[in-house]
Amino acid sequence: MLQKLAASSHSKPFTGPFTITRVQPGNILQDEKKDTAFGPLAIIDHAVMKKGLTIRMHQHVNDEILSYISSGVMHHKDSAGFETAIARGTLMMMNAGAGFWHEEKVKEDEVEMLQIFVRPNETDLPPAIQFHEKSINQKDWYVLVGPEGSKSPLYVRQQVYILDAHPKAGEVLDIPTYTGLTPFLYVMNGEITMQHLTIGKQEAVTNLLHDLPSITANLDSTLVLFFVEMNAPMSMDGTISGVKS
Repeated sequence: MLQKLAASSHSKPFTGPFTITRVQPGNILQDEKKDTAFGPLAIIDHAVMKKGLTIRMHQHVNDEILSYISSGVMHHKDSAGFETAIARGTLMMMNAGAGFWHEEKVKEDEVEMLQIFVRPNETDLPPAIQFHEKSINQKDWYVLVGPEGSKSPLYVRQQVYILDAHPKAGEVLDIPTYTGLTPFLYVMNGEITMQHLTIGKQEAVTNLLHDLPSITANLDSTLVLFFVEMNAPMSMDGTISGVKS
């Protein structure tokens, strides 16, 4: 059975120059449990950052964080000595582990981005940072992130895969499968139809028992697809990913 997470269910912990729509993916399960994560997929922060914003140097501990930019340029600085501009097509994975500091600035036009928080499989792992460049408009699915040891361009210390696709209006797209993992499909921008459901911006869909059917894009869309080991061992000590509600 398809289950949908409506945009109306999300909170906004920050509004103004830095606005976050906080997607708690476990809310799609509608089982009133205290933990709002979807297995180790803890939180998707759908953020809009205005020109001139600076988020000063701050620490993350035991968070695995993928930064995925849809528009604009975010200037990144961190405790590993990296300073770089990150735009659409540039992926950044912070494996915070025992501790990692970073700062973000928006110098030009506003930034729309996702910060995706995954709970690692262990506490206090060594910190690391990774970058990857990809094409920005591919229709078909592109694997962004996978577990350590997979062939994915970026790794996460968890049994989680993350993919994206950019179908144009009217295009039909099949959903891949990963044996033993549960899908969670998020619409960052645009709108799609899946069987009887219409899923718009900041909405998601899953099926806990079966593969997801194909989608039709109603509008040009940016889709982010997760495959998650729902019962994977995970650290609950993350600065953000450890939040349960």
